[in-house]
Amino acid sequence: MSVQSKDLRNVALVGHNGTGKTNLVEQMLYYANVLSKPETVESGKTTSDYTDEEIARKISVHASLNSFTWEGKTINIIDTPGTADFIGEAICAFRSCEAALMVVDGRIGAQIETIKLWRRLDSRNKPRAVFINKMDKERASYRHVIDSLESEFQSHFVPVVMALGEAEEFKGVINLIENQAYEFVPGGKEKAIPIPEKYSAVVEDFRNRLIENAAEGADDLIEKFFEEGTLTSDEIRRGLREGLKDNRVVPVFCGATDKGAGITSLLNFIRNNFPNPLDGFDFRIDEQGIEHTTPIDPNGPVAAYCFKTTIDQFSGKLSFIKVVAGKITPETDLYNPDLKKKEKPGKLYRALGKKLIEVDALEAGDIGIIAKSNITSTNCSLLSGPDVNYVFRPVRLPQPVFQLAVSTEDKKSADKMNEALYKIAEEDLTFQIKMNPETKETVIGGMGELQISMILEKVQEKQKIKINTQTPRIAYRETITRKSGIAEYSHKKQSGGHGQFGRVLIEIEPIERGSYYQFTNAIKGGAISKGYVPGIEKGIQESMSEGYLAGYPLVDIGITLIDGKEHPVDSSEMAFKLAAKGAMEIALSKAGCVLLEPIMKLEVFIENEYLGAILSDLSAKRGRVLGQEEKGHLVAVQAEVPMAELRTYAIDLKSMTSGTGSFELEFSHYETLQGRLADEVIAEAKAAKAE
Repeated sequence: MSVQSKDLRNVALVGHNGTGKTNLVEQMLYYANVLSKPETVESGKTTSDYTDEEIARKISVHASLNSFTWEGKTINIIDTPGTADFIGEAICAFRSCEAALMVVDGRIGAQIETIKLWRRLDSRNKPRAVFINKMDKERASYRHVIDSLESEFQSHFVPVVMALGEAEEFKGVINLIENQAYEFVPGGKEKAIPIPEKYSAVVEDFRNRLIENAAEGADDLIEKFFEEGTLTSDEIRRGLREGLKDNRVVPVFCGATDKGAGITSLLNFIRNNFPNPLDGFDFRIDEQGIEHTTPIDPNGPVAAYCFKTTIDQFSGKLSFIKVVAGKITPETDLYNPDLKKKEKPGKLYRALGKKLIEVDALEAGDIGIIAKSNITSTNCSLLSGPDVNYVFRPVRLPQPVFQLAVSTEDKKSADKMNEALYKIAEEDLTFQIKMNPETKETVIGGMGELQISMILEKVQEKQKIKINTQTPRIAYRETITRKSGIAEYSHKKQSGGHGQFGRVLIEIEPIERGSYYQFTNAIKGGAISKGYVPGIEKGIQESMSEGYLAGYPLVDIGITLIDGKEHPVDSSEMAFKLAAKGAMEIALSKAGCVLLEPIMKLEVFIENEYLGAILSDLSAKRGRVLGQEEKGHLVAVQAEVPMAELRTYAIDLKSMTSGTGSFELEFSHYETLQGRLADEVIAEAKAAKAE
């Protein structure tokens, strides 16, 4: 049976690596009677971490969809990896869920990935709650972690439960809404018990603060609170529901997933207070490229999008979709406007990790799976027909921060490698593979060394091939710094019969950075027929692509065709193309050619103790620090650094910060490279060409 939109809860489960997200999912499934026994990551048998690589490495690598029912509501929870290398999986979950649940270690508080994920949630204004885990471990402190969260983030944290003891004294939680304590039972589910007398005073204090926060959720609740000084449990829930929906409050929970503690209160709150899809909206882009918000509409024409693709060895291609409008059944026609094709899904599924559960329909707001589709791929829109004049906004993913050039010993192995890598790139959009025509290298890129090494290991093992890797060459550019003056060249060739003749006079000059190329035909009086001008342009563009100093493409050059001469018999488009190339060679020799190197915008996330080392290293890498932002005990450093200095930065940063630092990277602009470094690049390029 399909589930009505109002009865759905879509939750992205996120947090730093090792905080216990996957174990939390196991406990939720156990409490919902989906599992007879919760497994642990260490056992290698969890529902969420089911691939060989996840089981072997004991970490989550892929986002895993798990659907279950809790007291009449269907919860779709997407368990995401907590390692920076797999951030794309978390972003896909953010895109498709109305709310997030951030898991935090009760001994540590906010960590680097906590902060980065929080910033991404802020950029989407996404409602969220926090689950403070591992309250049974030594040094765990509920109050300390809440204090650390409040110092890190400009958010209003509202404890919904209290810890019933901490560390070795931890026994369970006290639910402040229900005024009920829950004690964990070793090997079983927690049981409700009366609140111990020694906690009465602090519970009353925390509950009064909870009621005050809930009252701010609605005007009538504020009035009642001022008049009576209290609210009922249902009124507290309503106030928190409104505050959470508008992202004005962050409810806080705690527990211990190893012992199954804190699960009942968390599931009850998700059921009663997390936003349903009807509280949310999505983003569509019209024919003019303008973005609009669009509501989740159960009664509208069918509309959905694919936010994730996987290739399963048994089920084949699996497309994870979010339904935005209407109702999709196995017989619904779905139209892909990019491919201009339509098909019926045939079968629809929910998921429980790797297990697919067939359903008869997916309502607006629901998340489900289509198997073996020929028209779906990540970021595609699925609409009711070709008359619909919009598409959904694609998932926005960060640029790769780690790259390698890959090669094999022979063509057969290269074909196998490329086919496997392109399939992986279809599943994971943070992984890229491309042939660089300038350096003649196949370059792969991703979010970190771990992601790339795991991909290469998998391909080599499955394809039985050896892949060689090396640091990619940098795609430099060349440009000019001054006007050339008039450059003249005549191409003459006579070898019996028709000869070749073309004479060209040009002048070149620098133009605005990023403009690439500008051609002006300033010939007067018809000295060259119009039919030969395209040949001249081709010659100029070929010269620009071939470069002058080191064979790198020339950019940001304005070319003016001043004059020329043709022969009534011997002139041709080819003759003028060669004449133009000769004139360009002369002009470039006078125009002060220089190399341009790519500059990257870098943001590094580190603990305060490593700041000095990072700033010193950036200076040594010819970087310009643009600013730094303190986030409690963490610092985000923004800088611009030449790409040539960052080719091994993922490894360098890991070494400098004992594996705790992370960074994000995107292209910024090109800048002039001169002196010894430029000479080295030119010499290296000439040597490679000679080889």
